[in-house]
Parts: sequence; structure tokens; C-alpha cells
Amino acid sequence: MSGNLIITIGRQSGSGGKLIGEKLAEKMGVKCYDKELLSQAAKHSGLCQELFEKHDERPTSSFLYSLVMDSYSMGYAAAGYSDMPINHKIFLAQFDTIKKLADEESCVIIGRCADYALEDYPNVVSVFIAGDEKDKLERIKTLYNLNEDRAKEVIVKTDKKRSSYYNYYSNKRWGDPRSYDLCLNSSSVGPDGAVEAILAFAKLKQQWKNRK
Repeated sequence: MSGNLIITIGRQSGSGGKLIGEKLAEKMGVKCYDKELLSQAAKHSGLCQELFEKHDERPTSSFLYSLVMDSYSMGYAAAGYSDMPINHKIFLAQFDTIKKLADEESCVIIGRCADYALEDYPNVVSVFIAGDEKDKLERIKTLYNLNEDRAKEVIVKTDKKRSSYYNYYSNKRWGDPRSYDLCLNSSSVGPDGAVEAILAFAKLKQQWKNRK
């Protein structure tokens, strides 16, 4: 376990969470891991990257989740992930990769239950980015060249997928303020303002922790 500063970002679809994470990483002079995390996990586990993309932030059943956690606690992950089903392997490989990154460097990690994977790390700031519906719709319409109805569908489906994944694999609730150190509405402050707010909060959290 290291003293590296890790900022994890959960985000609503269309909130600009990825953009904010990238800007934040640039400001900090560190790497931002989003899809890049998948290639890292594939490299470290020896599994095909396409499998990670297929299962990326997709929920599984609570029964399978319990098997995953049982396997992890028994140390199967360290032994090449054993002969468990593929979705078990994908989750554990990402879980291990997130911890490996946190041990090696300060960085920003987007989604994928990173805040849960690193909950015992002292220098982690977990952030959730939300946004006003109008702004989220406009961002998705522009990003994917969609009409408003289709953009609404994308937002609903993406948020449902992310929340289901997070709720299955963590002991917290996606989007619940109690699950994060800081929740921000990007529509209120804009991407650059969100970056400044997160950095200021990280500094305050560090100062408060050092007083204890």
C-alpha cells in the first residue's frame, strides 16, 4: 500500500466525468485510466483485451458475485484466477490491476469500482460527477450525433448498466452521496471548475487527515 494520491471518478452518462478526469490528470501531471485500464488488466492477466471490453462495467448476478468474492478471498486470483468463469476473471483482473496502479503511481481512475477496490488506501479521493439533464442530453447528442430521444435512451441504459455493476461488486450504492468523498454537479461549475474543486477538496482531505 502506497502514499500515492489516487482520485477515482464515478459519473453519470453525459456528465462529462471522463473529460473532467482527463483534465484533472493533466493538471496533476499524472495518467488518467479509463479504457486504458482494460488494456493494463489484459496485459497483466494474460486474458484477451476483447473480453474486457465485452464485460466492461457490466453487471453479473449476485450469486456469481458471491463466488467471485469467495474465490478472491481464497487467493485464487494470485494463482492465475483458477478455472473460474470468464466474468469472474475479468472482475478480479481489473480489481488487481487497480491496486497495482495505486501501488505504483498517483493517477486518476474512471469508474470500474476503483473507489471500492482502493477503500483501504489512505490517499484516495472518491468523486461522483452528476449533471443537469439538459446538459447531459446535449453532450450525448453532440458526442454520438444522436437525436434527443436516442440520447435519452443512451443515458438511461448507460447509467443502469453502471449502477448495476457498482451495486453488485461494491458494498455501496452508485450515485449515493454516502458512497463518495465528494459529489459534484458539473453543470454548476463546468469541467474546469470541477477540476479545481476536486483538487481543493483533495488538499483539504489530506490536511484534515494529517491533523488526526
